[in-house]
Amino acid sequence: MITIHVTEGAPSFSAYADFLDGESPIVHRVEISVDDSGSDAWLVIALPGKKPVRWAMADLRAVRDQAAKDMIVLARTGNKLARLLVNDPEAVRILSARAPMIKRGPEAPGKGRLFGWAVGAIASVALIILVLVPLMADQLAELLPPAGERALGDSTFEQIRTMLSDNALLPVEVCEEPEGLAALAKMTDRLSPGTELPNDLTVHVLDHDLINAFALPGGQVILFRGLIDAAEAPEEVAAVLAHEIGHVVARDPARIALRTAGSVGVLGLLFGDFAGGAAVLFMTERLIQASYSREAESNADIFALELLDQAGLPPAALATMFERFREVGGEAGGLISHFSSHPALGDRIARAAELTEVSGEPVLTPREWQALRAVCGAGSSTPSDRVRESKNK
Repeated sequence: MITIHVTEGAPSFSAYADFLDGESPIVHRVEISVDDSGSDAWLVIALPGKKPVRWAMADLRAVRDQAAKDMIVLARTGNKLARLLVNDPEAVRILSARAPMIKRGPEAPGKGRLFGWAVGAIASVALIILVLVPLMADQLAELLPPAGERALGDSTFEQIRTMLSDNALLPVEVCEEPEGLAALAKMTDRLSPGTELPNDLTVHVLDHDLINAFALPGGQVILFRGLIDAAEAPEEVAAVLAHEIGHVVARDPARIALRTAGSVGVLGLLFGDFAGGAAVLFMTERLIQASYSREAESNADIFALELLDQAGLPPAALATMFERFREVGGEAGGLISHFSSHPALGDRIARAAELTEVSGEPVLTPREWQALRAVCGAGSSTPSDRVRESKNK
């Protein structure tokens, strides 16, 4: 039996193995030994009639997934094809003990180059999704035909009604009480901007308790019953409506829809088919959350303040609206999170609160305001009613 010492001056050994040089299909029967006479240890492969091949012990790697447990197949770092098949158990034990990197397996060829390609691919995808897609979406939004934009908005509106419903067969109802709709139309006419829109402005109220509002492509603005219930004055609803009209004028909903569709398309090419229902649902969710860019949100805020002032309504209603909904709904979701994403929102709200109050006619009469609050039909107490009830207890 061979005795091995892994200290300096350890005795050499010899054994037989099968060697493939990686250049010819011939299997050579060779004698192997270890030369550790110098500072580095070498595995010497003696081929009959040829110059011995020397592999540094530090470069030896065991090829993984071998079927025979009593045999080891060795490769050398930097040599892709050459293999040494050692089936002598004692030689296997000695080489396993003396080759420090043998259990790591062969290094992947061109690993650095592959890593570079991977990083380049990820950077390219990020450039497409974060830069090129938004840039193209912004340009396409300006060129989108009004009829096409309106059709996109109509389709998304129906998806939203289905998504927010507890029953897929019964979408969330659109509120249609005539007196309430008349009051809403009066408010919308009062806030109609002087800028010509590619599509007529249409405002819907959905019978849902979300405290939220958002705009859709094609000149549509969606208010929720929960938002109207939470407001204590029609000017607060008008402030929200003015903000969303700002998004309509800037065609922000079309931009976000095109950006989402473009991003989903790129990801679909990489990871599978994202088209169809999944893409529509993803786009719908993005529109509900109204996650526009900071610049778009800032511009919509500024537009709302100017529009309220031009309509003879108090710009401070924007600040009042925010504080009211924060009191009713907390800091977490709905319109609060939507407005909280604005840069320096607190500063703009403070400026809005400091603006000079106007003395124009109220946006709605008390009777019209009650009609708007009942646009979805007679219901239970509103969130603001419940807040007042809890304070009185």
